[in-house]
Amino acid sequence: MSISDTEYQFRAKDFFIGAQMLFVAFGALVLVPLLTGLNPNVALLTAGLGTLLFQVVTRGRVPIFLASSFAFIAPIIYGVQTWGVPSTMCGLFAAGLFYVALSFFIRWKGVGIVRKILPPIVTGPVIMVIGLILAPNAVNMAMGKTGDGSAVLVAEHSALIISMISLAVTVIVSLMGKGWLKLIPILCGIVAGYIVSLFMGLVSFTKIAEAAWFSVPNFTFPQWNLDAVLFIVPVAIAPAIEHFGDILAISSVTGKDYLKDPGIQNTMLGDGLATSLAALLGGPPNTTYSEVTGAVALVKAFNPAIMTWAAIVAILLAFVGKVGVFLQTIPVPVMGGIMVLLFGAIMVVGMNTLVSAGENLMEPRNLAVVALIIIFGVGGMAVPIGSFHLGGIGLAGMLGVILNLVLPKSEE
Repeated sequence: MSISDTEYQFRAKDFFIGAQMLFVAFGALVLVPLLTGLNPNVALLTAGLGTLLFQVVTRGRVPIFLASSFAFIAPIIYGVQTWGVPSTMCGLFAAGLFYVALSFFIRWKGVGIVRKILPPIVTGPVIMVIGLILAPNAVNMAMGKTGDGSAVLVAEHSALIISMISLAVTVIVSLMGKGWLKLIPILCGIVAGYIVSLFMGLVSFTKIAEAAWFSVPNFTFPQWNLDAVLFIVPVAIAPAIEHFGDILAISSVTGKDYLKDPGIQNTMLGDGLATSLAALLGGPPNTTYSEVTGAVALVKAFNPAIMTWAAIVAILLAFVGKVGVFLQTIPVPVMGGIMVLLFGAIMVVGMNTLVSAGENLMEPRNLAVVALIIIFGVGGMAVPIGSFHLGGIGLAGMLGVILNLVLPKSEE
């Protein structure tokens, strides 16, 4: 690999490679808005704009794609149900500013300070809480109900057939898929479940036929809500740490140290600005996509401009009205089957974070930190702050940070 292979070179011949990178990200990108009630066309647009903004901030150094973050699914669902979409966008905009503040903090104190404040003993269980809190939503949707289980949308027998086929195909492709196929297990699972739903007569194409080919995405702008800010911002702790892992992964693939050039402070800044930009338009928060990093490793395409093409294709698709309407015809059980695996995987990622750190979890201090984070987060503990109650992932994250800083470490 020559140095020029990793330098920004905007060439028309890279268009198709860029389009393939978007294809890899597509399933996960649109899954978040479909699960949370946000607009998938807006998600496509903000993923494209966020990736371009990230490239500007990092001076076109890093071949990485930014799109919808799974870590925020639970708080978005809760926020939309509690305060509505505009107020939830306010909280997500503030979460992006948290990244920005963290990037300046790293610029000032160095990377080591983040590892001190947010070690694996905190981030691991917080990530586990995200997956565990979402588990009931996944099971309800897999059984044909709404996420909260309040209404039946598809008969349970039919729903279980569809959801389990979607789940099985996703698992099989992730285990046995070769080449590009191995990078798109979610997309394969959705396609399989959708085909089964067609045969069962659960899909209607009426709205697709009525939708315009060209239409401006339905933007939703933020509305100030302090409760939403206090609830959502602590959630940003987990994806902020995930950002480090993603940058290390792409550094390993290309053989360049992006922690130094353009610097983790700049990649974090780009991620934060992309998330705030998405919230300004009503899109889900952005994060660096490890699936696309896998695709980069597979095709050995290290030119960062390829992600520019992927971003441009995403922006163009956002203005195709039929795309968003088609995605909204996907039956609930299809998404439920995918969610069962997806949210379980998030929980396992958190568990693996703890295991990889090699911490003795039976040591009293570690036991207290991990146990309290998980039980407070999953058990529904809430602390009143004026008229607002801080609970769930936000409370778990803040509690973990405080306990880690306050509890004395063992002399061993």
